[in-house]
Amino acid sequence: MRPIRLPEPPGVDGMETPEIFSGSGTGGAAVVRRAVLIGNGSPGAENQCLGLARALGLADNLTFYRVTRPRGGINEWLHFLPISMHKFIDQILRQFFRNTRFAIVVQGRKPRVLNGASVGLSAVLEANVKKIVTVARDTYEKEGPTLVVACGWDTISYSSLIRKVASDNVFVIQIQHPRSRLDRFDLVVTPRHDYYALTASGQQEVPHLFRRWITPQEPPRSNVVLTVGALHQADSAALRLAAIAWHDELAPLPKPLLIVSIGGPTRNCKYGVDLARQLITSLYNVLDSCGSVRISFSPRTPWKVADTIFKEFAGHPKVYIWNGEEPNPHMGHLAWADAFVITADSISMLSEAGSTGKPVYVIGTEHCKWKFSAFHKTLRERGVVRPFTGLEDISNSWSYPPLNDAIEVATRVREVIAERGWTVG
Repeated sequence: MRPIRLPEPPGVDGMETPEIFSGSGTGGAAVVRRAVLIGNGSPGAENQCLGLARALGLADNLTFYRVTRPRGGINEWLHFLPISMHKFIDQILRQFFRNTRFAIVVQGRKPRVLNGASVGLSAVLEANVKKIVTVARDTYEKEGPTLVVACGWDTISYSSLIRKVASDNVFVIQIQHPRSRLDRFDLVVTPRHDYYALTASGQQEVPHLFRRWITPQEPPRSNVVLTVGALHQADSAALRLAAIAWHDELAPLPKPLLIVSIGGPTRNCKYGVDLARQLITSLYNVLDSCGSVRISFSPRTPWKVADTIFKEFAGHPKVYIWNGEEPNPHMGHLAWADAFVITADSISMLSEAGSTGKPVYVIGTEHCKWKFSAFHKTLRERGVVRPFTGLEDISNSWSYPPLNDAIEVATRVREVIAERGWTVG
């Protein structure tokens, strides 16, 4: 019997090979062309997702989802619970108190389309594992695998479940240490100071009885990528665009321009009006060496802190205080600043300023402990920050190798995806 000769696929004899035969132009490798980002409502966490997507070149082809907790009344006391349990209790309360005068204990359901203004997006969808998995499976053959990037404690159950049920169609990255079972993710991205508990200093700060409850309890695994600080969107391209957008307002200001960014107290970095008064004194001491000063507050800044600073500098000819109304000048400040003063509590703002290579002064480190202290030590050792004492001459500039965490993480992501036989397009 003569063998049957199958026709050659298109592409032989110098003919162009269609994408279906050429493996999307990558020698048969599947190409990751789109991203699904899952946030928790915190601008700092969600900006980390967006920063990594930008570094991978996927910022123009992404879908953003947000995990939302029930809000209002008793729900504000239940944030310590796992989100699935919190939502279950919320449903029980709704049923129990339906159509009664006690219904005030809970708030109506969030709409499926949420406000994305805090991260620069027009809309954010409510996180839905089933929908994300369905889209990833249905579009795999035509559009390739889906990159899933999540950040924040509340997103862990969502991202890990997506990987569990659709591992052949997705590559899942969890930003911020998930505390346990790191094998639930393809990659975990977390700052080095999250491993402070394993250092000699960290061990000394934790009584032996409680060490088993402090995580992480083992060194980083092979699927862990360590960073210096937080990922963010303030890359060189974004800063060039911000410089253009804010040119008319910021370029004419007298130099040097000092940007003062004020965060808010955290569990490991507690302060109050005392730090505001310290900042005021130090700013007055350096005003003569400044051309202009611009001050901004974060959503976490206590009202008393902001009010104290506003009353002191309102009307000062050299000082401008942003009133919180849009447009937010933050990116413009990063682009046009000659130097920064930043409160020690904000890892995100310090990471962004540290990516510019410009002088960064930090105030309030004495109020910080635990892994925050380790973070500040790393920045000092790399020459990124100096303490703000009020004795500085702001016109004397200095520099350092800028932080480049997002690009370094993106490089590692590409390497690990390549080991799977995929590429990032």
